Amino acid sequence: MAKRVYDVWKGNNVFLFGGRLFFGPDARSLLVTLCLIIVPVVIFCIFVARHLFHEFSPLYAGYAIFVVAVVFTIHVLVLLFLTSARDPGIVPRNPHPPEEELRYDTSVDVGGRQTPSLQIPRTKEVMVNGFSVKVKYCDTCMLYRPPRCSHCSICNNCVERFDHHCPWVGQCIGLRNYRFFFCFVSSATLLCIYVFAISAFYIKILMDDHGTVWRAMRESPASVFLMAYCFISLWFVGGLTGFHLYLIGTNQTTYENFRYRTDNRFNVHNRGCLSNFFEVFCTKVKPSKNNFRAFVQEESQRPQVPSTRDAEPDEACEDRRVKVEDDLDIGGDLLKISQRHTLGDIEADIRSRGSDVPHHHSSDAESVLVSDRRVGVHSDRNSNWARSRNWEIANQG
Repeated sequence: MAKRVYDVWKGNNVFLFGGRLFFGPDARSLLVTLCLIIVPVVIFCIFVARHLFHEFSPLYAGYAIFVVAVVFTIHVLVLLFLTSARDPGIVPRNPHPPEEELRYDTSVDVGGRQTPSLQIPRTKEVMVNGFSVKVKYCDTCMLYRPPRCSHCSICNNCVERFDHHCPWVGQCIGLRNYRFFFCFVSSATLLCIYVFAISAFYIKILMDDHGTVWRAMRESPASVFLMAYCFISLWFVGGLTGFHLYLIGTNQTTYENFRYRTDNRFNVHNRGCLSNFFEVFCTKVKPSKNNFRAFVQEESQRPQVPSTRDAEPDEACEDRRVKVEDDLDIGGDLLKISQRHTLGDIEADIRSRGSDVPHHHSSDAESVLVSDRRVGVHSDRNSNWARSRNWEIANQG
């Protein structure tokens, strides 16, 4: 049976409903976030909003308080779902390193030889808004990360415009879900303010009925709890909302702000405050580059890098290089042999170099020695024949 992409996915993600829902590896923390939102709202609706139904009876405004709380909570939960259950902008992995980026690199081995090998440069330069920016090569995903892309160590994926990995939503925050993340955080802030204000208003009504604030707080402890809870939560979600407003206005990510804050780098992505907000909220969300429900197509077996086609010339070059070096060594030996004056010196030199000279070198030297002997024999014969020939000519004369 053919497998789907989510069955063979190499990231640390969790898939539900046949790959239709996509979460990070810490998706269980999403249940904690749901409880932190739903439980206080349920307490608010039961112990506060229900008692305000008839406080504004002519206009039925008491029911509106209840309805607004429920609708706004649903709105926050939908934004949370859109943030945590969608592809944040994962760059698909390459099955093989990019062959077009392979370069020859020389490294010195133990023998001191410089042997060229195929390597992928760690960085390369691309143009962003007219400026040259270096991008890094990811060994895990076997690709050059696009600008502002980073590899999340928790999800084990390269994410475009990586902002951070949020454990509260159980997902990476990146190019495709940052807008929903900010809307979720800001909406949660507004929900906290709303619950805090209505609870304080109910305490005020009880205080008018019972005379003192202590009696009012004793009459509705749920309102006191909600006010304290919302006040503490505002420090977190409110501060996070203000921080991300600053990031959006300057076109930064959380990752860039924390990593490069001391480098005083020029931000090549900053296009001005209004343009930066327009880029985040008014541009179309790019479609996902991953189809998790697609069937995995069997890929033909490809040779490893360096490929066989590339490796054969390398091996041939290596053989030729070794052969040239051996020939140079042999040539040096032959030069030293040619400088000897007698056959005895040559034989003595060869015996003294027996352990130092490789076997094929000795064989070559011995063959030269035998050839020299043969040449010597032939030269002696020729010289004797020449002398006898001259003697015969002299006798005839």
